[in-house]
Amino acid sequence: MILLHILLTNDDGINAPGIQTLWQELSKIANITVVAPDSERSASSQAITVHHPIRVDRHCVEEPPICAWQVGGTPTDCVKIALDALLTEPPDVVVSGINQGSNLGTDVLYSGTVSAAIEGALHGIPAVAVSLDSWHPFDFGPAAKITSKIVLSLIEKKLPPNTLLNVNIPALPESQLGQISITKLGSRNYENTFERREDPRGRIYYWMGGRIVDSDNDPDTDIIAIKQGKISVTPIHFDLTNYRIMNLLATWEM
Repeated sequence: MILLHILLTNDDGINAPGIQTLWQELSKIANITVVAPDSERSASSQAITVHHPIRVDRHCVEEPPICAWQVGGTPTDCVKIALDALLTEPPDVVVSGINQGSNLGTDVLYSGTVSAAIEGALHGIPAVAVSLDSWHPFDFGPAAKITSKIVLSLIEKKLPPNTLLNVNIPALPESQLGQISITKLGSRNYENTFERREDPRGRIYYWMGGRIVDSDNDPDTDIIAIKQGKISVTPIHFDLTNYRIMNLLATWEM
């Protein structure tokens, strides 16, 4: 029996507990190649590094004795360099996560976790982005087990081209997790706060924070599913064309 080959990455950095737990769990079903940022690259979206070199170094741990690649770049850099330079053949699946904190609704536009999976899908490889709905330390074990099951289903059933699965899992004990809910992206808004500060040399800078502002969401959105303790699985594709207004635009005198 030939094991699956999974390319594993994230945006929290190679030492983050989410990717470490997922690495161990997925190793039960596949050969794993880990190519991940050398430090946290959250909210990096689909950014790529074009103005300076991308450093790639071996990253090994003693228990169990395994090695990975740590990359001085973004999550998208990690997937691109893995597929184009580090691997001799493409993996069967690209998995990004487990992210500390959810990636729900319109947050996917900013997410480095989701963007790494998008890069895999752009190369025609089935891809999954996984996030845990907690910003505080929590057991990633249940989320890793769920991810493993989803990956096996993904291989068996296949996805349409240019599509990935965005998975969000409530921070609950395994016995309290709800069912898997197939969802659409909801709408998540923020009240951004820019705090004005001054450095020791008198130069002004701003520190951005944000508070989630609840908005109305349909019952079948990922945001509502997570609030109900369910596991949200959202199929995402990246054709951003608004086909509904193409005919309308054709009538404009531009």
